Amino acid sequence: MNACLLGLTIALICSSSRSIAAENEPQQEQTKATYLVIYRPGPAWLVGKSVLEQPLKEHGKYMLGLYIKGSMKLAGPLTDDAGGAVLLAVADESEARTIVAADPAVKSGIFVYEMHPWKLQPWDEFAKKAKSSTQPVAPGNANLALVNVR
Repeated sequence: MNACLLGLTIALICSSSRSIAAENEPQQEQTKATYLVIYRPGPAWLVGKSVLEQPLKEHGKYMLGLYIKGSMKLAGPLTDDAGGAVLLAVADESEARTIVAADPAVKSGIFVYEMHPWKLQPWDEFAKKAKSSTQPVAPGNANLALVNVR
């Protein structure tokens, strides 16, 4: 009976700590910087092969690890076989550069990259403000409406 009670107590503590961590997650996310990484074929790219035919197994594992960790938010190949793109949410540029430099596809030369800091706009908020606005938006004046809701 005591063992059962102890197990239940531990489960409740773990559950509570996960809830607290989840509540704090959006706040932590706001302090992160966003970077867009564009991968292009590098010197080890297999010419004549599509992006899906490149030896990218280790790169895929690396990306999955970054996603699980929370550093990578979106990623995927470009469907015109021009490489791929990754959206990173990290503490700073140094962390983003360290992550990309450690990517097996970059280290092996399959990919070269360019990285850009990216300010994502809160489009959901803009849309809500635009919908609640009493000002009608004339066709072709959508940009003007967005300026008014900021």
